[in-house]
Amino acid sequence: MTRGPLLDLFATSLVGRAAEPALELGRPGGAIETLTFGQVEARSSRLARVLARRGLHAGDRLAVQLANRLEFLDLFLACLRLGAIFLPVNVLYREREVGHIVGDAEPVAVVTTREFASLIRDGTPVWDVDELSREARGAADPSGPGSTAAPRDDTPRDDRPAVIVYTSGTTGRAKGAVLSHANLAANARTLVEAWRITAQDRYLAVLPLFHVHGLGNGVCCWLASGCRMRLVERFEHDKAEALFEEFRPTLFFGVPTIYGRLLELSDESARRIGERARLFVSGSAPLPAPVFEAFRAKFGHAILERYGMTETLMTIGNPYDGERRPGTVGRPLLGVEVRIVEPDGWDVLEGETGELLVRGPAVFSGYWRQPDATAAAFVDGWFRTGDLVSRSADGYVTLRGRASDLIITGGFNVYPREVEEVLLEQPGVREVAVVGVPDERRGERAVAFFVGDAEEAVLEAACRRQLASFKVPAAFVRSDALPRNALGKVQKHRLRR
Repeated sequence: MTRGPLLDLFATSLVGRAAEPALELGRPGGAIETLTFGQVEARSSRLARVLARRGLHAGDRLAVQLANRLEFLDLFLACLRLGAIFLPVNVLYREREVGHIVGDAEPVAVVTTREFASLIRDGTPVWDVDELSREARGAADPSGPGSTAAPRDDTPRDDRPAVIVYTSGTTGRAKGAVLSHANLAANARTLVEAWRITAQDRYLAVLPLFHVHGLGNGVCCWLASGCRMRLVERFEHDKAEALFEEFRPTLFFGVPTIYGRLLELSDESARRIGERARLFVSGSAPLPAPVFEAFRAKFGHAILERYGMTETLMTIGNPYDGERRPGTVGRPLLGVEVRIVEPDGWDVLEGETGELLVRGPAVFSGYWRQPDATAAAFVDGWFRTGDLVSRSADGYVTLRGRASDLIITGGFNVYPREVEEVLLEQPGVREVAVVGVPDERRGERAVAFFVGDAEEAVLEAACRRQLASFKVPAAFVRSDALPRNALGKVQKHRLRR
């Protein structure tokens, strides 16, 4: 295993535990496959050699567009071993979105399934994940006689890029946030300590691994703690009760939408789940206070809400011991510094609202090949989150809104400009503005206001062809004109009302 702080944490967690269960996966027919820590490590070692033979080297990018499955973990660990940069791609993205990411990051290849292979149109090699798996299974056992280890580079990897996660800006053009090995390891160490995660925990992983919540938090905490993880392809509310009863997790990470659906379980099921669990964590979107209170009453647990971003990983969280205050995201985590500033850069007074600035060991180094965007994102070493917050006298941070027009629906980011560009390409659309409106289940929904004679159904179909499903507006509203200020800028706050 090559040097690197996250892999060092994994190696430490499995010392003397190679034969113990590490990972569970559901298989067709309801069967459960269990892998030991030793098997997880061996699989990634074999795959690393296969990838190296195919031409993947340290510093190269490897794009991966896969739903939650064992091979996703194999590829992530293999890239860490090789020093290659792992590039997860949302499985809901279509050709337009995938094309931009692939063109910008220039990966050696895209690993995906036959289902998604047709989305890759720019000549980038596509490696079928099932073929890679067969090739890896045929490789020599990494611990067996005559086996050849993956190329070893003993240069410390702490500050080298490990992952690039693409996150859009207000312009709609996705930017690649570069997270180093040190960023991932620092985040994992902080969360394992803050949330008391140990090898005795049972972590139920339902969040998509292509998302920083599922990968940077869930998987990295699993690696660092050596707990037992059950990986499922996605959260399905109609199967949730059986899943919780069968696996009996002590640890669960979710988004507000998931917690809302869990409230639909019977009181008796909720009581049993709550008795076995130790900690429920929520993030990726604000958790409504009514959901927090209803969950506490039904499951007997106060959900621990925390705050972070792709660029910063986790920075603020409600305490494990102490008050988990509904409507707030808690206090800065260990090693994290925060400032709340006015537009002119001066710190705001206690209780007043301003932009949140953060710095700490998990904050990224910058955007891939975008020095201007990177420079604009930092001020004197502080990362500008773009989120508006206030802080109470005892240090609890409350989100007040966003400086940008970002819409968060079901834990996924929707940037209005990207949707607006698609709609403006359609015949019969003269002007358009996309805004977020409150939604009980998903937090927010996108709504498109347009000026023109296009048919709503035609616009919806165009969005579904070119955008991920979560970006498609929930409604298309025809307007005679869009409200504008004296300078001609659309007043989106009036549309929201």
